[in-house]
Order: sequence, then C-alpha cells, then structure tokens
Amino acid sequence: MAQPLKKLMSCVILDLDGTLLNTDGMFSEVLKTFLVKYGKEWDGREKHKIVGKTPLEEAAIIVEDYGLPCAKHEFVNEVYSMFSDHLCKVKALPGANRLIKHLSCHGVPMALASNSHRATIESKISYQHGWNESFSVIVGSDEVRTGKPSPDIFLEAAKRLNMEPSSSLVIEDSVIGVVAGKAAGMEVVAVPSLPKQTHRYTAADEVINSLLDLRPEKWGLPPFQDCKPCPK
Repeated sequence: MAQPLKKLMSCVILDLDGTLLNTDGMFSEVLKTFLVKYGKEWDGREKHKIVGKTPLEEAAIIVEDYGLPCAKHEFVNEVYSMFSDHLCKVKALPGANRLIKHLSCHGVPMALASNSHRATIESKISYQHGWNESFSVIVGSDEVRTGKPSPDIFLEAAKRLNMEPSSSLVIEDSVIGVVAGKAAGMEVVAVPSLPKQTHRYTAADEVINSLLDLRPEKWGLPPFQDCKPCPK
C-alpha cells in the first residue's frame, strides 16, 4: 500500500555528525583518552548534553561538568586536534551512502548544514567516497550569526540552494537540530542519536530509527529503487 504524501519537497538539507557519519562514537573515544590525563573518566552520561552543539558549547559543558583546569578554547584545540587524526576511521551510518547516492542520481539538490565549522565539515566528508561532489551547498556554524537551535544555518542553506524553506526537507539526529529545522519553517525527519530519548523528538514531522527506514516518496521525492541503475 502506497504511503500517503506528507508534503512535496524540492531539496534535502542534512546534518552531518550523528546523522550521516558516526562521529559521535569516535568523539567519545577521543574524550576518554583526553580525560584520562586529568584523572577523569568519560562514561557517556553527558552525551545528551552535547549532541548537536557547536565545538565551543561542547567544550563549555565538559569543562564545567568535569571541573577541568583548562579553558574551553584550550579544550577545543587539543581535543579536536586529536579527533582530526582519527577522521579517516569514521564510518558512514547505515543508509547514508545509499541516500546520498540516490538523491544525487536523481538530481535532488542537497546541502550539508552542521554546527561544526566549515573547514571541519569539508575535512570529515573528504574521507567519504563521492560525498564532496554530491553536496552543492555546505554551511557551517562559523558562517552564520548563531548555530542551532537557531534556524540560521538551515535558512542559509536553503538560500544558497535557491529554495524556499517550506519546500526543504531537513534530516537531523539531534533535538536542537529538529528545533532549528522547525524554526526555519521546514519539514523535519528525525533519526535520533539518543534512541532511548525519542520522546524528546516530538517536534519532528517524522521520527525513524535509521536512514534505512526513510521513504523519500512520502515527501514527493523519487523512491528508492535499489536494484535499478541511476537514470542517466
């Protein structure tokens, strides 16, 4: 039975960390190593506080919660330098490559909109085959006045795509990303990175467990046809 059409979308704006890439897992490993030198242990309990935040916001939370004797800028410089050394090991999340290839093959305009800085975004996707050329627009938090949960990043992405916010579909893993997408006047599909806290994603228009569960046709986009070649 065909799924009812929710709304006709013209473009897709995707978050990166935790939505397309499993950077959260690698970041946790780096944090464990970093905290050891201060006699601290990362147990992941603070993960819900930092998901989707900008680097400086993450730093402020962790420095305060763990009582670290360093400034947040020092934390960012050291931790993200360690993290950069591991970017080549970061894996795409299930369904990410299929979705990007599918939308690209069908000429659906795509943008990346992340609370990471632009240069960091470009570095992260450089290790993923075919991703650089698939996104016509990339917007980082250092390119707008305010990061998520402000709608600025998503509005800027739609502007650069020359699309109306109302015809833009956002795909996000964080609560603050969902809030930002809705504040931008966009439709939002949530793929929660905090699976045990799905009740916090009620603002999303749809909540799915994985990108493998996404049905593009529900949004007026070409359906997946995994056994057929992309149109020329």
